[in-house]
Amino acid sequence: MRCHVEQLGLVDYADGLRLQRERVAARKAGIIPDTLLLLEHPHVYTLGRNAKKENLLVNAEELAARGAHVFEIDRGGDVTYHGPGQLVGYPILDLAQHRRDIAWYMRSLEEVLIAVTRDYGLEAGCLAGAPGVWVGNDKLAAMGVHISRWVTSHGFAFNVNTDLRYFDWIVPCGLRDKGVTSLQKLLGRQVEMDEVAEKVVGHFGRVFELEMARGLGTGGWGLGTGELGDSNIGDENARQ
Repeated sequence: MRCHVEQLGLVDYADGLRLQRERVAARKAGIIPDTLLLLEHPHVYTLGRNAKKENLLVNAEELAARGAHVFEIDRGGDVTYHGPGQLVGYPILDLAQHRRDIAWYMRSLEEVLIAVTRDYGLEAGCLAGAPGVWVGNDKLAAMGVHISRWVTSHGFAFNVNTDLRYFDWIVPCGLRDKGVTSLQKLLGRQVEMDEVAEKVVGHFGRVFELEMARGLGTGGWGLGTGELGDSNIGDENARQ
């Protein structure tokens, strides 16, 4: 099967939500194939359906004054941060064409990002009951998804050159005893986003057994761009 890749650069969060809804509707209708959206967002905090407001340590007005906005969204999970230097992936997949198994899907996303991390000589893995990709006690990539009629949206946030200070204003994913990290911090140098995106695309195709087809994006990263009720899977309830 084919998967269309749209690599879009920096995208406003509201525009990213709209784009996901459009792609999900088109995938449900069979108009488009599986699609992987890769992008970055300006500074933003998102609260999943299971989020606890107390995990946002600064109120929305103060965050706005610091150039960051807050969105309440329909993915699973608690509160997380997106910003420049973080590679965000929104897979729009019809799991009915793959495997109708949400736990398998989450594990597969983790496998993709663990493989990318290992490409940089770093050992990453999973923590029981805490979905995402971890290096020791620090989270390198967060995950939270929404699934409607077996079509996926939302996805993962992979810290590449992320300014980790923005995590100081939240309890990331509601986990008070865990830290966050980035490829830049672990390697002691900046990492090319294009290079990371290439590796994500390659491992995504391998893990999901998809032919990755690059299309035309609006950004400029050089790559062209049965019935199930809604499910929201995030950092506290993804592993089954």
